[in-house]
Amino acid sequence: MQEFMLLIRNQIGQHESLSPEQQQEFLNKCMVYIENLKKEGKLKKAQPMARQGKMISGANGAWKEGPFNEAKEVIVGYYHILAKDLDDAVMIAKGNPEFEYGTTARVEVRPIKMMEETTGYVYPGKV
Repeated sequence: MQEFMLLIRNQIGQHESLSPEQQQEFLNKCMVYIENLKKEGKLKKAQPMARQGKMISGANGAWKEGPFNEAKEVIVGYYHILAKDLDDAVMIAKGNPEFEYGTTARVEVRPIKMMEETTGYVYPGKV
């Protein structure tokens, strides 16, 4: 099994238009999705992310600090998963409940690098 990061992206405030009942239904479906991944041994970690934060750029004393959400889309959470390959990870991502509650959700599916091929450096991997 390989490790992948699913970065969940959506529009800022996407779920604000949902009724309280729909918001609770969404959260319940997320819990079921997470529990199923855990039962299948495919989930290492999952967390939602706060909608506020900062974006840092620059270098060597010329730092710039500003709001991270200048775009309309933000990363709203992540799943650190185990999958056979990229196609399997994509299938897991397609099951995310985020897709059931609008058309603006996107999931970035990225393999996690465990080792630098040129140097042989192994990154710490216990989460």
